[in-house]
Amino acid sequence: MTDSAIIALAACFCIAISTIFPAISQGKAAKAAMESIARQPDAAKNIRSTLMIALALIEALTIYGLLIAFMLVSKI
Repeated sequence: MTDSAIIALAACFCIAISTIFPAISQGKAAKAAMESIARQPDAAKNIRSTLMIALALIEALTIYGLLIAFMLVSKI
């Protein structure tokens, strides 16, 4: 296997891993927020704003994985 093929596979794994795990954690965070809102509807505004901040930070991890994949592909 050539060096460029190994780098391409590394980029593929980087994208896959950095997409799968944040997606799972976003689903769990949304589920917990919806359950919290169902229990305390009067706190929905605070829960929703905290959820949006958490989802943005989780999404940043996916973007970092994409950035690393672009850096790997540029070495081919």
